[in-house]
Amino acid sequence: MSTRVTQHSQTGSPEAFDRRLLTPMILGSILNPINSSIIAVALVPIGAALGAPPSQTAWLVSALYLATSIGQPVVGRLIDLYGPRLLFLAGTSLTGIAGLVGLLAPNLGVLVVARVLLGFGTCSGYPAAMALIRREAERTGRDSPAGVLTALAVSSQTIAVIGPTLGGLLIGLGGWRTTFAVNIPLSVAGVAMGLLWLPRTPRPERGPHDRSGLDLPGMALFAAMLVSLLLFLMNPGATYWYLPAVTVLAAAAFAFVELRRAEPFIDLRVLGGNLPLLATYARALLAYVVSYSFLYGYTQWLEQGRGLSSSQAGLMQLPLFLTGILVSTTTGRRREIRGKLLVGAACQLAACALLTAFGSHSAIWLLVAVALVFGVPQGLNSLALQNSVYHQADPVRMASSAGLLRTFMYLGAIVSSAATGAFFPRRADTTGLHHLAWFMLAVSALFLAITVADRSLRRIGGAARPH
Repeated sequence: MSTRVTQHSQTGSPEAFDRRLLTPMILGSILNPINSSIIAVALVPIGAALGAPPSQTAWLVSALYLATSIGQPVVGRLIDLYGPRLLFLAGTSLTGIAGLVGLLAPNLGVLVVARVLLGFGTCSGYPAAMALIRREAERTGRDSPAGVLTALAVSSQTIAVIGPTLGGLLIGLGGWRTTFAVNIPLSVAGVAMGLLWLPRTPRPERGPHDRSGLDLPGMALFAAMLVSLLLFLMNPGATYWYLPAVTVLAAAAFAFVELRRAEPFIDLRVLGGNLPLLATYARALLAYVVSYSFLYGYTQWLEQGRGLSSSQAGLMQLPLFLTGILVSTTTGRRREIRGKLLVGAACQLAACALLTAFGSHSAIWLLVAVALVFGVPQGLNSLALQNSVYHQADPVRMASSAGLLRTFMYLGAIVSSAATGAFFPRRADTTGLHHLAWFMLAVSALFLAITVADRSLRRIGGAARPH
């Protein structure tokens, strides 16, 4: 009660969103996108410095997403149970430690460890922010805080887009190690703001030593299922035939355990009956296969196939950044979801088709044009997917549902990383880019088909949310 009184007095109205929360929420939620995207222009210089081909440096991408795919829903569930403050502070601190490890790393193996730490460290910010938004919405009576949701989505997608440009500038100033070092000041700032402004959450009534709410077996089986699946996706082939079998066994055991627990890690009964939310997760997977294939594969081609420097390749992403920001800020307060997804799908198809015409001497204006077209789905899809989860998920599991959304996003990123490694086995050449573009085109078509078939999207944006 005292926390709420303090909040009310400082916001000026018991019905106003506590604006002090915005800065730590946004900073926490961008830590993962900035580390996801900034590495795109660092892969080539890291490979050159450490003597590693693209098929090996791809682990720097996959390691972060492997850790984050597991960590997001796990941390989200902990936030649902114990509140966002403690998990936010712990994750943000780990992010700074990971930045220091990367800064001092002597070889590729240690860099991969740093990326794993970054994955676990950055996975608390987004579910914590979504939980805080839901709590403030319930406190203020504003069930759909479109402006706050838009600010969260725009900041994350903005950072994801400007990451390559920022990375190119940092590499130009101090080499590729600066792309890890940037996490240190961000971590310090995040911890300071979290200590000052994030509200303390009372301990649950079950007591501090009662762990009945923590489904540790479910979490362990979920991790085993994802690790085996993602390792196979990163190394598909007959040699690793046993990994899909492990995935199936872990999935079966996970379902068996979750369906028998009173407080499961992921409530499969509720999730299985929520087909709109499952469709949103599927769209997230497909959308981010395309998005990250462009971010990683296309950026590497700009450097090796087109002959641009790291800084120049980063600058080539600026049109995407500008378009994404313009689209997000223009459409952010509109609650309607289906139209955004349809336009985003159409622009993905158009941009992927453009990539099939690229060559080693493609004009700069064509490079700018494809970035502009890709900027439209960049601005629409992430915002629409986030708002879909906000309206479709069970409010008491908002943080874990938001974490699961990020899991599917990062599954898409790992699929894109595996595809990039497969199409660029030794060098990011134009033939590989064309093969990657046809793959992206097929995924974009499936994204469009699922969106057209999902009639439940028509109900989001009209009446108020029933919860």
